[in-house]
Amino acid sequence: MSVKDLIRFDNFSFKYNSRNDKVLEDINLNIKKNEITVLAGPTGCGKSTLLRAIVGLIPNMYEGEYTGEVTVDGIRIRDAEIKEIAKRVGFVFQNPENQIFMFSVERDIAFGLENLSLEQEIIKNRIEETMKTLNITHLAKKAPHELSDGQKQRTALAGVLAMEPKILILDEPTSLLDPKTATEFMELMNKLCKEREMSIIIVEHRLDLVLKYADRLIVLSNGKVISNDTPENVFDYKKEVIPELSVPFSTKLYRELAKNSMKFSKPVTGVEEMIKEVKK
Repeated sequence: MSVKDLIRFDNFSFKYNSRNDKVLEDINLNIKKNEITVLAGPTGCGKSTLLRAIVGLIPNMYEGEYTGEVTVDGIRIRDAEIKEIAKRVGFVFQNPENQIFMFSVERDIAFGLENLSLEQEIIKNRIEETMKTLNITHLAKKAPHELSDGQKQRTALAGVLAMEPKILILDEPTSLLDPKTATEFMELMNKLCKEREMSIIIVEHRLDLVLKYADRLIVLSNGKVISNDTPENVFDYKKEVIPELSVPFSTKLYRELAKNSMKFSKPVTGVEEMIKEVKK
């Protein structure tokens, strides 16, 4: 395992006991630190199972046929206890209401830290630092029902970030956000990735909003990895269109213009990139 690799799948396959077919088959992946990886593919392609394997829910909570290896920050997942994995991996659910349940924002952030049996002074400092980082200090005493969707999401994220994970997994983080708030959220993720040297994995269908920040795009289909490259290379107009993906509008436009002999210096995956390339 490379020093820079935080997550590694080696010939990993998994079949739930409740199914006759494998949900994931012969997965080989390595995900590095200080990178944002977008995981995409149609419903039922195996994205959720892949995430469960990273956070240790497979095989600890979901029984089935497990072959190959999954390694996270140097530990073999099938040998590790959930609490050990939780120190390394943070997971933010698609719906933040499933993750925030205490009577105030600051108490919710404290919950995970208290379960680690940290000293009170450390807990206090981490809460303050995390709220400042996410710009939610003014929400400290607010109850969950008083928060907007964007504020709820940041609160859920704060509870995870306070644990100081090396890996952050976000399940469709923009689904409840308007485009402006979603862009602000992705800017924050990009900043956290670089400053903390985290590995951030984002499962997302709204590719227009996230690919600008992605270092890598992994596409799953029928339990297999069918593409694993930079977003620009995945959506290169010279390549065959991947039917499993909702191709960003800017990429569709780029392809049409490129077919008509307009010269671009590189493939385009975002609106801002498209504007710059057209101006050139």
